[in-house]
Amino acid sequence: MTDSESSQNASDVVAAEWLSILAYDDDLIDPSMVRAAYTQPRLRELYPAVSHGTLFLSRCTGFPRSHVPVVYRLVGGGFQVDARSVGSLGEVATVEEAFALVVANLPEGCGPAIIGTADDL
Repeated sequence: MTDSESSQNASDVVAAEWLSILAYDDDLIDPSMVRAAYTQPRLRELYPAVSHGTLFLSRCTGFPRSHVPVVYRLVGGGFQVDARSVGSLGEVATVEEAFALVVANLPEGCGPAIIGTADDL
């Protein structure tokens, strides 16, 4: 498989997973969270997954994943953005601001997701 074929396959896998998650019922995840992430072109290239009502984005399709900052809804309103390597990146009022903060804190060299694991990056 050439790099071009691998890249195309990865983009197809990522696009299919986004379509699946965009169609999830609101009992699995708040649709506004998924839509807000999806409107960001750089995030749309990453592999999405949902766990416990939270959207996770990865630079790869397999396990172990290479996660980017994560958005959590705060009980009192607003959103918190966390990065595994540094902890909290901040709290913001809207989900759109939260995903803009994710984009601003993507790891250096973060490009489209690849087929593989974090070890392949």
